[in-house]
Amino acid sequence: MIRKILLTLTLFLFAQGNEIELSGTVISDNEKVITSRNMGFIKNVYVIEGSFVKKGQLLYEIDSSSIDSKKQEALLNLEIQQNKLDNIQTNYNRYKRLYAQDLVPKYDVEQLELNLLNVKNMISIAKAKLKEVNALYDYSKIKAPNNGLIIKKSIKAGEMALPSVPALILSDLGSLKIKTEISENNLNSVKLGQEVKVNIPSIKLKTLGKVSAIIPNINSMTHSFTLKISFNAQDKKVYPGMYSKLYLSLEEEK
Repeated sequence: MIRKILLTLTLFLFAQGNEIELSGTVISDNEKVITSRNMGFIKNVYVIEGSFVKKGQLLYEIDSSSIDSKKQEALLNLEIQQNKLDNIQTNYNRYKRLYAQDLVPKYDVEQLELNLLNVKNMISIAKAKLKEVNALYDYSKIKAPNNGLIIKKSIKAGEMALPSVPALILSDLGSLKIKTEISENNLNSVKLGQEVKVNIPSIKLKTLGKVSAIIPNINSMTHSFTLKISFNAQDKKVYPGMYSKLYLSLEEEK
C-alpha cells in the first residue's frame, strides 16, 4: 500500500516537473489601423476609445466642401458634352437625309460622324470623372471594416486628417489570442497544436487552448521566443490586455 502511494506521488511530481507556468497577455490577432485616403478637416468623430462598433458603422467624417465644387464642375462638363451630342446628332440625322437626296457631299456626313464619335468619348470621360468624384464622398466617410473594439483614438473634430496617418485602432474581438514568451531552452519541447491550460483570473476563466504560432524571431535580450495561444472563451467577455496564466507541459526530447 505504502509502495503504491510512493509510486503515485513520484509520478505526480514528475508530471509537475514537466509543466511550466507562463504569464501572457490577451491580444487581438486582427488589429487594424484606420486611416483616411484623402486630406481634409475632420467634421465629426462618432466613436471614443472603448466603443464597440459593427462592420460598416460610420467612425468619422471628413468635411466634403472641396468635393462639392469638383462635383458641380463634373456635372457641368457632362451637361455641356450632352448638349453637344444632341446638336451634332440632330445635324447628323439631317445631313444623312440630305445625302440620301444627293444634296450634300459625303465628306460632310463623315465629318459629323467623326464629331459624334468624339463627343461620345468625351461623355464617357465626363461620366468617369463624375464617378470618381462621387467615390470621394465615400472616402470622406470612414467606416469600420469589421466588428470590433476601438482601442485607440488619435483624432478629434476640427483637426486635419492626413492620408496614412493613424486615426483609430480597431481590435477584432473575434480573433483573440494570448501572447507569451518562452525560454529558448524549452523551445524544442513545444509543438504547434499542443494543448495549454489557460487561466484568466480577472474574469475567473479556466479553459483550454492550443499553441497556434511559434514566432522564430528571438529576443536577443531575454533569449526567448514568442508563442500565440488560441483558446475557448466559453462565452466570457474577454478583452485585449487582460493578464493570463498559462500552464504548458513540456514534451521530452527523444
